[in-house]
Amino acid sequence: MDAATARIVIKSPREIELMRAAGRVVRRVLDELGTMVRPGATTAELNARAEELIRAVGGTPLFHGVRNPQARMPFPAAICASINDQVVHGIPNDRPLKNGDILSIDCGVRLRGYCGDAAETFPVGQPGPRTARLLEVTRAALELAIAEIRPGLHWSRVARRMQECIEDGGFSVIREFVGHGIGQEMHEEPKVPNYYDRSQRPADFELRPGMTLAIEPMVAAGRPEVRLGDATGWPVVTRDGSWAAHYEHSVAVTETGADVLTDGR
Repeated sequence: MDAATARIVIKSPREIELMRAAGRVVRRVLDELGTMVRPGATTAELNARAEELIRAVGGTPLFHGVRNPQARMPFPAAICASINDQVVHGIPNDRPLKNGDILSIDCGVRLRGYCGDAAETFPVGQPGPRTARLLEVTRAALELAIAEIRPGLHWSRVARRMQECIEDGGFSVIREFVGHGIGQEMHEEPKVPNYYDRSQRPADFELRPGMTLAIEPMVAAGRPEVRLGDATGWPVVTRDGSWAAHYEHSVAVTETGADVLTDGR
Protein backbone atom coordinates (compact mmCIF):
# COMPACT_ATOMS: atom_id res chain seq x y z
CA MET A 1 0.00 0.00 0.00
CA ASP A 2 1.35 3.45 -0.90
CA ALA A 3 1.63 6.22 1.70
CA ALA A 4 -1.21 8.28 0.22
CA THR A 5 -3.59 5.30 0.35
CA ALA A 6 -2.66 4.50 3.95
CA ARG A 7 -4.03 7.85 5.19
CA ILE A 8 -7.52 7.20 3.83
CA VAL A 9 -10.28 6.08 6.22
CA ILE A 10 -11.98 2.88 5.01
CA LYS A 11 -15.69 2.80 5.85
CA SER A 12 -17.67 -0.20 7.07
CA PRO A 13 -20.91 -1.27 5.33
CA ARG A 14 -22.85 0.32 8.21
CA GLU A 15 -21.04 3.63 7.77
CA ILE A 16 -21.65 3.59 4.03
CA GLU A 17 -25.38 3.12 4.62
CA LEU A 18 -25.38 6.06 7.04
CA MET A 19 -23.69 8.13 4.34
CA ARG A 20 -26.33 6.96 1.84
CA ALA A 21 -29.06 8.20 4.20
CA ALA A 22 -27.42 11.64 4.25
CA GLY A 23 -27.07 11.41 0.48
CA ARG A 24 -30.80 10.80 0.08
CA VAL A 25 -31.49 14.11 1.78
CA VAL A 26 -28.99 15.86 -0.49
CA ARG A 27 -30.67 14.34 -3.54
CA ARG A 28 -34.12 15.39 -2.38
CA VAL A 29 -32.89 18.95 -1.89
CA LEU A 30 -31.26 19.14 -5.33
CA ASP A 31 -34.29 17.61 -7.04
CA GLU A 32 -36.72 20.03 -5.40
CA LEU A 33 -34.54 23.08 -5.91
CA GLY A 34 -34.18 22.09 -9.55
CA THR A 35 -37.95 22.50 -9.98
CA MET A 36 -37.68 26.02 -8.51
CA VAL A 37 -34.95 27.21 -10.89
CA ARG A 38 -36.64 29.57 -13.34
CA PRO A 39 -36.35 33.19 -14.48
CA GLY A 40 -37.32 35.50 -11.63
CA ALA A 41 -36.51 33.06 -8.81
CA THR A 42 -33.80 34.02 -6.35
CA THR A 43 -31.07 31.90 -4.83
CA ALA A 44 -32.11 33.21 -1.39
CA GLU A 45 -35.49 31.52 -1.92
CA LEU A 46 -33.76 28.29 -2.92
CA ASN A 47 -31.50 28.44 0.10
CA ALA A 48 -34.44 28.92 2.48
CA ARG A 49 -36.18 25.86 1.02
CA ALA A 50 -33.00 23.79 1.23
CA GLU A 51 -32.56 24.61 4.90
CA GLU A 52 -36.21 23.78 5.57
CA LEU A 53 -35.90 20.37 3.90
CA ILE A 54 -32.66 19.51 5.69
CA ARG A 55 -33.87 20.56 9.16
CA ALA A 56 -37.19 18.73 8.70
CA VAL A 57 -35.43 15.34 8.75
CA GLY A 58 -33.07 16.19 11.60
CA GLY A 59 -30.12 16.99 9.35
CA THR A 60 -27.63 19.83 9.51
CA PRO A 61 -26.57 21.94 6.51
CA LEU A 62 -22.95 20.97 6.08
CA PHE A 63 -21.72 24.26 4.64
CA HIS A 64 -23.35 26.68 7.09
CA GLY A 65 -20.68 28.20 9.33
CA VAL A 66 -17.68 26.75 7.48
CA ARG A 67 -14.64 28.99 7.84
CA ASN A 68 -12.18 29.92 5.13
CA PRO A 69 -8.92 31.76 5.91
CA GLN A 70 -9.48 34.02 2.90
CA ALA A 71 -13.04 34.92 3.89
CA ARG A 72 -14.23 37.77 6.08
CA MET A 73 -17.00 35.64 7.60
CA PRO A 74 -18.11 32.01 7.96
CA PHE A 75 -20.16 30.70 5.04
CA PRO A 76 -23.66 32.03 5.74
CA ALA A 77 -25.94 29.61 3.88
CA ALA A 78 -27.11 26.01 3.52
CA ILE A 79 -26.19 25.76 -0.17
CA CYS A 80 -23.57 27.19 -2.45
CA ALA A 81 -25.39 28.90 -5.32
CA SER A 82 -22.96 29.86 -8.08
CA ILE A 83 -24.24 31.76 -11.12
CA ASN A 84 -22.61 31.90 -14.57
CA ASP A 85 -18.89 32.72 -14.09
CA GLN A 86 -18.99 31.74 -10.41
CA VAL A 87 -17.29 28.36 -10.14
CA VAL A 88 -18.00 27.52 -6.47
CA HIS A 89 -18.97 29.04 -3.12
CA GLY A 90 -21.56 31.47 -4.44
CA ILE A 91 -23.55 33.01 -1.57
CA PRO A 92 -27.34 32.96 -2.06
CA ASN A 93 -28.87 36.41 -2.53
CA ASP A 94 -31.92 38.29 -3.78
CA ARG A 95 -30.77 38.77 -7.38
CA PRO A 96 -33.47 37.35 -9.70
CA LEU A 97 -32.25 34.65 -12.06
CA LYS A 98 -32.47 35.54 -15.74
CA ASN A 99 -33.32 33.46 -18.78
CA GLY A 100 -30.13 31.93 -20.15
CA ASP A 101 -28.25 31.95 -16.82
CA ILE A 102 -26.80 28.77 -15.35
CA LEU A 103 -26.87 28.01 -11.63
CA SER A 104 -24.60 25.50 -9.89
CA ILE A 105 -26.08 24.30 -6.59
CA ASP A 106 -23.79 22.46 -4.18
CA CYS A 107 -25.53 20.87 -1.18
CA GLY A 108 -24.03 19.09 1.81
CA VAL A 109 -25.86 17.43 4.71
CA ARG A 110 -24.77 15.88 8.00
CA LEU A 111 -27.24 13.28 9.26
CA ARG A 112 -26.64 11.03 12.28
CA GLY A 113 -22.95 11.90 12.22
CA TYR A 114 -22.23 11.20 8.54
CA CYS A 115 -22.04 13.44 5.49
CA GLY A 116 -23.45 13.56 1.99
CA ASP A 117 -22.32 16.05 -0.65
CA ALA A 118 -23.44 16.56 -4.25
CA ALA A 119 -23.77 19.32 -6.83
CA GLU A 120 -25.60 19.96 -10.08
CA THR A 121 -25.70 22.79 -12.61
CA PHE A 122 -29.14 23.89 -13.78
CA PRO A 123 -29.98 25.96 -16.85
CA VAL A 124 -32.32 28.87 -16.21
CA GLY A 125 -34.88 28.91 -19.00
CA GLN A 126 -33.31 28.20 -22.37
CA PRO A 127 -29.49 28.03 -22.49
CA GLY A 128 -27.47 28.71 -25.62
CA PRO A 129 -25.86 25.79 -27.49
CA ARG A 130 -22.37 26.41 -26.06
CA THR A 131 -23.74 26.59 -22.53
CA ALA A 132 -25.80 23.44 -22.98
CA ARG A 133 -22.68 21.67 -24.23
CA LEU A 134 -20.71 22.87 -21.18
CA LEU A 135 -23.25 21.24 -18.87
CA GLU A 136 -23.32 18.06 -20.96
CA VAL A 137 -19.54 17.62 -20.95
CA THR A 138 -19.17 18.35 -17.23
CA ARG A 139 -21.86 15.80 -16.37
CA ALA A 140 -20.24 13.29 -18.73
CA ALA A 141 -16.88 13.69 -16.96
CA LEU A 142 -18.50 12.79 -13.64
CA GLU A 143 -20.34 9.82 -15.12
CA LEU A 144 -17.14 8.61 -16.79
CA ALA A 145 -15.24 8.75 -13.48
CA ILE A 146 -17.90 6.72 -11.70
CA ALA A 147 -17.92 4.13 -14.50
CA GLU A 148 -14.10 3.84 -14.44
CA ILE A 149 -13.73 3.21 -10.68
CA ARG A 150 -12.59 -0.25 -9.65
CA PRO A 151 -10.37 -1.62 -6.85
CA GLY A 152 -6.65 -1.67 -7.59
CA LEU A 153 -6.76 1.22 -10.04
CA HIS A 154 -4.85 4.37 -9.19
CA TRP A 155 -6.92 7.55 -9.20
CA SER A 156 -4.54 9.16 -11.70
CA ARG A 157 -5.94 6.83 -14.39
CA VAL A 158 -9.47 8.07 -13.71
CA ALA A 159 -8.35 11.71 -13.49
CA ARG A 160 -6.63 11.48 -16.89
CA ARG A 161 -9.83 10.15 -18.46
CA MET A 162 -11.84 12.98 -16.93
CA GLN A 163 -9.37 15.56 -18.22
CA GLU A 164 -9.46 14.04 -21.71
CA CYS A 165 -13.27 14.08 -21.72
CA ILE A 166 -13.37 17.75 -20.73
CA GLU A 167 -10.59 19.00 -23.00
CA ASP A 168 -11.75 16.95 -25.98
CA GLY A 169 -15.10 18.66 -25.49
CA GLY A 170 -13.42 22.05 -25.93
CA PHE A 171 -13.44 23.13 -22.27
CA SER A 172 -10.96 23.58 -19.39
CA VAL A 173 -10.54 21.75 -16.07
CA ILE A 174 -10.52 24.05 -13.03
CA ARG A 175 -7.40 22.97 -11.13
CA GLU A 176 -7.47 25.03 -7.93
CA PHE A 177 -10.48 23.09 -6.59
CA VAL A 178 -10.76 19.31 -6.50
CA GLY A 179 -12.83 16.56 -4.94
CA HIS A 180 -12.12 14.98 -1.58
CA GLY A 181 -12.64 12.09 0.75
CA ILE A 182 -15.85 12.26 2.77
CA GLY A 183 -17.33 10.46 5.77
CA GLN A 184 -17.83 11.73 9.29
CA GLU A 185 -16.20 14.95 8.06
CA MET A 186 -16.98 16.85 4.89
CA HIS A 187 -13.31 16.97 3.88
CA GLU A 188 -11.22 13.87 4.53
CA GLU A 189 -8.22 12.38 2.77
CA PRO A 190 -7.58 12.04 -0.12
CA LYS A 191 -7.71 14.98 -2.49
CA VAL A 192 -9.49 13.84 -5.65
CA PRO A 193 -8.35 15.91 -8.67
CA ASN A 194 -10.13 16.03 -12.02
CA TYR A 195 -6.88 16.14 -14.02
CA TYR A 196 -3.41 14.63 -13.82
CA ASP A 197 0.10 15.98 -14.21
CA ARG A 198 3.44 15.30 -12.54
CA SER A 199 2.61 17.56 -9.59
CA GLN A 200 -0.14 15.11 -8.61
CA ARG A 201 2.14 12.06 -8.46
CA PRO A 202 3.01 12.19 -4.71
CA ALA A 203 -0.68 12.33 -3.74
CA ASP A 204 -1.89 9.64 -6.15
CA PHE A 205 -3.71 6.77 -4.43
CA GLU A 206 -4.96 3.28 -5.14
CA LEU A 207 -8.70 2.71 -5.04
CA ARG A 208 -9.78 0.20 -2.37
CA PRO A 209 -13.20 -1.10 -1.29
CA GLY A 210 -14.68 1.04 1.48
CA MET A 211 -13.15 4.31 0.30
CA THR A 212 -15.71 7.08 0.07
CA LEU A 213 -15.01 9.98 -2.29
CA ALA A 214 -16.75 13.18 -3.34
CA ILE A 215 -15.98 13.43 -7.06
CA GLU A 216 -16.69 16.89 -8.47
CA PRO A 217 -15.50 18.10 -11.87
CA MET A 218 -15.55 21.89 -12.20
CA VAL A 219 -15.25 23.02 -15.81
CA ALA A 220 -14.80 26.40 -17.48
CA ALA A 221 -15.98 27.34 -20.94
CA GLY A 222 -12.83 29.45 -21.36
CA ARG A 223 -9.54 29.42 -19.52
CA PRO A 224 -9.16 27.53 -16.23
CA GLU A 225 -7.69 30.29 -14.04
CA VAL A 226 -9.84 31.57 -11.18
CA ARG A 227 -9.90 34.41 -8.65
CA LEU A 228 -11.99 35.56 -5.70
CA GLY A 229 -15.13 37.24 -6.93
CA ASP A 230 -15.83 39.77 -4.19
CA ALA A 231 -14.68 41.18 -0.87
CA THR A 232 -16.40 38.48 1.21
CA GLY A 233 -13.68 36.03 0.17
CA TRP A 234 -16.19 33.30 -0.74
CA PRO A 235 -17.35 33.23 -4.37
CA VAL A 236 -14.71 31.96 -6.79
CA VAL A 237 -15.05 33.15 -10.39
CA THR A 238 -13.23 32.44 -13.63
CA ARG A 239 -10.54 35.01 -14.24
CA ASP A 240 -11.60 35.54 -17.88
CA GLY A 241 -15.33 35.77 -17.08
CA SER A 242 -16.21 32.56 -18.91
CA TRP A 243 -19.04 30.48 -17.47
CA ALA A 244 -18.44 27.36 -15.40
CA ALA A 245 -20.31 24.17 -14.53
CA HIS A 246 -20.05 21.88 -11.51
CA TYR A 247 -21.38 18.35 -10.95
CA GLU A 248 -20.67 16.13 -7.92
CA HIS A 249 -21.60 12.79 -6.36
CA SER A 250 -20.46 11.11 -3.17
CA VAL A 251 -19.35 7.58 -4.10
CA ALA A 252 -18.22 4.43 -2.28
CA VAL A 253 -15.67 2.11 -3.88
CA THR A 254 -16.94 -1.49 -3.87
CA GLU A 255 -15.39 -4.88 -4.71
CA THR A 256 -16.58 -4.48 -8.30
CA GLY A 257 -16.77 -0.76 -8.99
CA ALA A 258 -18.57 2.25 -7.54
CA ASP A 259 -21.73 2.75 -5.51
CA VAL A 260 -23.22 6.26 -5.83
CA LEU A 261 -24.45 7.44 -2.40
CA THR A 262 -26.18 10.64 -3.54
CA ASP A 263 -28.44 9.34 -6.32
CA GLY A 264 -31.49 9.02 -4.04
CA ARG A 265 -31.64 5.23 -3.70
